Amino acid sequence: MPDVRMASPQGKWILLTTVLGSSMAMLDSTVVNVALPRIGEDLDANLSALQWTVNAYTLALAGLILLGGSLGDRYGRRKIFVIGVVWFAAASLLCGLAPNAGFLIAARTLQGIGGALLTPGSLALIQASFHPDDRAPAVGLWSGFGGIGAAIGPFLGGWLVDGPGWRWVFLLNVPLALLCVPIALRHVPESGDGSKHGRFDVLGASLGALSLALVTYALIEARDGSLVIALTAVAGVAAGVAFVYVEKRRPDPMMPLDIFASRQFTAVNLVTVCVYAALGGFFFLAAIQLQVVSGYSALQAGTALLPTTVLMLLFSARSGALADKIGPRIPLTVGPLVSAAGLLLMLRVGPDASYVADVLPAVFVFGLGLVTLVAPLTATVLASVNVARAGLASGINNAAARAAGLIAVAALPLLAGMSEEAYRSPDAFDSAFGRAMLWCAGTLVVGSAIAFATVRTLPPDCRKPECLHHGSITSPPLEGVRSQSRLAGEGEG
Repeated sequence: MPDVRMASPQGKWILLTTVLGSSMAMLDSTVVNVALPRIGEDLDANLSALQWTVNAYTLALAGLILLGGSLGDRYGRRKIFVIGVVWFAAASLLCGLAPNAGFLIAARTLQGIGGALLTPGSLALIQASFHPDDRAPAVGLWSGFGGIGAAIGPFLGGWLVDGPGWRWVFLLNVPLALLCVPIALRHVPESGDGSKHGRFDVLGASLGALSLALVTYALIEARDGSLVIALTAVAGVAAGVAFVYVEKRRPDPMMPLDIFASRQFTAVNLVTVCVYAALGGFFFLAAIQLQVVSGYSALQAGTALLPTTVLMLLFSARSGALADKIGPRIPLTVGPLVSAAGLLLMLRVGPDASYVADVLPAVFVFGLGLVTLVAPLTATVLASVNVARAGLASGINNAAARAAGLIAVAALPLLAGMSEEAYRSPDAFDSAFGRAMLWCAGTLVVGSAIAFATVRTLPPDCRKPECLHHGSITSPPLEGVRSQSRLAGEGEG
């Protein structure tokens, strides 16, 4: 049984290294959007290249995060976590040295692979190391510090872009890794799952990632309108169908389909897709709108979006407690509608927008909606399956959210009628941004309708710290992804 106490020197070192590791991935996901206009200007990149700068990372992370958790179970969580941190830092160095957009996109893909290795291991190391009596407060501290990191991310990104330059958004990860790795090797005990058996679902992971990649490519390049793009879209759908077929027939699938026998789990994942598609699209475009159209500096744009994360960090615990009392249906219905109202307020953010009168009300209302729904969303996911499958359920939910953001970043500029050079023209981008916000708000309304129609009113009764203290706006909290093949055969509760 794990026996490290949180107050011990070793416990403090474990917390430090896991916070450093998770902060690398969390900071990267929040600071890159702020840097996009400057990246495009410096590397002479069009809108498609900026979309791929975001999506190459998300694609690798979403496609491989479940596999990354399984690797940690099999070969040791500390080992895979350290490999992930080193990989992530090396890829970050390549991003920071990128001479052109194509090189940057390739390096971002490598960065996503590193993220898939380190992200599941960060929380899993805490769960596997600390004494049961200290596990909940340790996870609470880990989540709180991670939330603080997410909160300062846009501010830090803007400061780096306006100061040393956008390349330091990536280069910052290198010193963090140099601090994190020695601490992990010296102070974090190794852990794994000795009962892990069966083969890795490499075929399933490959088909899932291939499907996402082909569909994303088709959406981003759809302006071309060529036969090749159409065939790519068809091939992406076919790969998705093959993924489902393989997962249904394999004895040890990466994503056992029987977990979707829980109607509550299926419904909440549909809500997740709607919510995080809207979030992904909004945060991709909002930082560009503020800089290109409203004339904000990168630092001002990053700071402008800060209230959303601060609200989540301060009030998620109260939202989760309220959901425990009244059930998840009302928060998951009302929250998306409030966030949709915030996105409609963003229609007022145009040339020379006032922060106090135009931007702050929009991001504040948007953040209130997220506060209302994020903790109940995660709690309901974990409560909708057998407790032994919580890691698997959380991993699927996290991957679904990232995939939804991936597709949104690919599809939204197309749906809003943005040209390849739109972000170079304030008038053109402003017009398309308004249409994009309508699409995002509509997606949130659909999510609200799904929640109202399908989510049961039973309270989720989940007070896990990773549910309640969460500041990330790019993905749901991640429970340790444990023992996928062993859990695949267990039934629902």
